[in-house]
Amino acid sequence: MIVMKFGGSSVESAEAIGRVVSIVEARLERRPVVVVSAMGKTTNRLLECARLAVEGGREEALAKLAGLREFHHAESPEEVRGAIDAHFDELAELLRGLSVLGEMTPRSVDAISAFGERMSSLVVAAAFRQRGIAASHLDAREMIVTDDRHTQAAPQYAETYERLAARLPVLAARGVVVMGGFIGATRAGVTSTLGRGGSDFSAAIAGAGIGAEEIQIWTDVDGMLTCDPRVLPGGRRVRVISFAEAAELAYFGAKVLHPSTVLPAVEKQIPVLILNSRRPDVEGTRIVARGAESANPIKSIACKRNITAVSIKSTRMLMAHGFLRRIFEVFDRHETPVDMVTTSEVSVSLTVDNAARLEAIVAELRAFAEVNVQAGQALVALVGDGLGERKGIAGRAFQALNGVNVRMISQGASQLNLSFVIADADVAKAVGLLHAEFFTELDPKVFDVAAREALA
Repeated sequence: MIVMKFGGSSVESAEAIGRVVSIVEARLERRPVVVVSAMGKTTNRLLECARLAVEGGREEALAKLAGLREFHHAESPEEVRGAIDAHFDELAELLRGLSVLGEMTPRSVDAISAFGERMSSLVVAAAFRQRGIAASHLDAREMIVTDDRHTQAAPQYAETYERLAARLPVLAARGVVVMGGFIGATRAGVTSTLGRGGSDFSAAIAGAGIGAEEIQIWTDVDGMLTCDPRVLPGGRRVRVISFAEAAELAYFGAKVLHPSTVLPAVEKQIPVLILNSRRPDVEGTRIVARGAESANPIKSIACKRNITAVSIKSTRMLMAHGFLRRIFEVFDRHETPVDMVTTSEVSVSLTVDNAARLEAIVAELRAFAEVNVQAGQALVALVGDGLGERKGIAGRAFQALNGVNVRMISQGASQLNLSFVIADADVAKAVGLLHAEFFTELDPKVFDVAAREALA
């Protein structure tokens, strides 16, 4: 059995869904389980409707919802249009309720945003049947058991794996199984979500639960590239990469893969493939337990943009005992994760990519330290297995970056990355210089050297 996940751009229209059906049809002998995201930008549009309803714009919200209903009608096989209507009727009632309450709780956010995957999975299952391919729809909320931390729920793995192992192989023996990604339910049966981008995570959980031979993530790019094509066009495709490298790249901003995706796959030693639904003949990127030995020390350059750097200086001459603990207790209380940390004798510098609670954090920190906040920064990471053991990498990097001001540097927390903070305005220049330094010559075992990848 294999798990095949298709993202929103891969199921954004009837035409795109037709491509999905053809891709899966070519792999029917492998008993595929198909996991789908919402169609196109459906989740964003649903949440916009909810926001309008809460802010007093009920009629505008319902009008936008009607437009979304028409879109789903137009792109859906006739057999599921009645079910689609029932979902939109339920959504309309939810919006009316939100307009009366005037507020949106995390639980209601989950209830609203889950409809995208609930409907797309029905549509895709029907598209298989329309093509004459046996297919069944499985509500992911019956399979993925989570805690009740709404909008960012954590799977309860033991129960989830038990349910998946009991149901999926039986259904897959009869035909294609289609389920929505991103969504689950608490033990009490309340709809929950795994966080934005969680469809990748759903696919990995499903794969781990059934012991799949492979997990395929189908998206709109040819795989992982040596750099973000939105920052620097012309990157090369990485043919094979380790789980650890892929997770590091995802954490540091690579958009191809959800950071949590690799966790269930690592545990079960299941390969993950990144593939392009518009170019299914391209071999993509294969993510495995251990990557191939490579003459290139760097596999890819990742970026996190629009981050904030915070410098915290002790008000005493030297840092007193407990200074670091007090700093991180403040960030913990405000549930704000920290990406990078550097320290000196009297100060600590760190970065955050979510500044929503930064004003309150800074107010607390100033009770015992001097604090300076600098927005508009970016974190750039060079990622590669065993990077910390290779001589001269830092020297090459900073020689290449001559003329770019580097605010913070970090290496050693892992053997996988050398990262630094620069002004966001300098990102394109810095990535271009680094790419020229490290990817002029490529190891064909690891990189596609035949032709440059098209800009995604």
